[in-house]
Amino acid sequence: MEFSQEDFDRLLLSEHTRQTAEANYVKNPLDADNLTKWGGALLELSQLQNVSDSKKMISEAIAKLEEALLIDPVKHDALWCLGNAHTSQAFLTPDVDDAKVAFDKARDCFQKAVDEDPSNELYRKSLEVTDKAPELHMEIHKHGLGQQTMGGASSASASASVNEKGSKKKSSDLKYDIFGWIILAVGIVAWVGMAKSHIPPPPPR
Repeated sequence: MEFSQEDFDRLLLSEHTRQTAEANYVKNPLDADNLTKWGGALLELSQLQNVSDSKKMISEAIAKLEEALLIDPVKHDALWCLGNAHTSQAFLTPDVDDAKVAFDKARDCFQKAVDEDPSNELYRKSLEVTDKAPELHMEIHKHGLGQQTMGGASSASASASVNEKGSKKKSSDLKYDIFGWIILAVGIVAWVGMAKSHIPPPPPR
């Protein structure tokens, strides 16, 4: 798989976040913020893997996020990130019924996140978009795109395949944009978590 410079930067950032979170977990396994960063980093890393490794990393991300929610059941950023993890898992699942189970879990997570933080536009948009996800899932697997990786190669392959279809191009492009938005949104968690971890402490008074 070829990486762009942007993908490589994301990979380095997410791997650093994952390693930092893993080290912090040893010191304090009950830190829900740390577990959320860990899950977010794994989810980001999963987008840059082959399908098999991606599924494994998504499962690991789900485990970390569920662990965070055992500590803090109303942690809305963990709920939102878990929703994205279930969404990613569903898109990599060819079976429609199995994918629907994952999409339903994602919707439940997004709804809980909205309930906890109703003013968060990202949470509300995620909840709105997840209702359209099963239709997109069917289209992706109809074109055999589910076997592509979830990173840039997937988006490029999706565009190429849709372009060949001609009549469906306009509506399909919108759907792939939505898919890209979901995946891009996942990365925000890892990025924000990384930024927060590097904020210097306030000066002593």
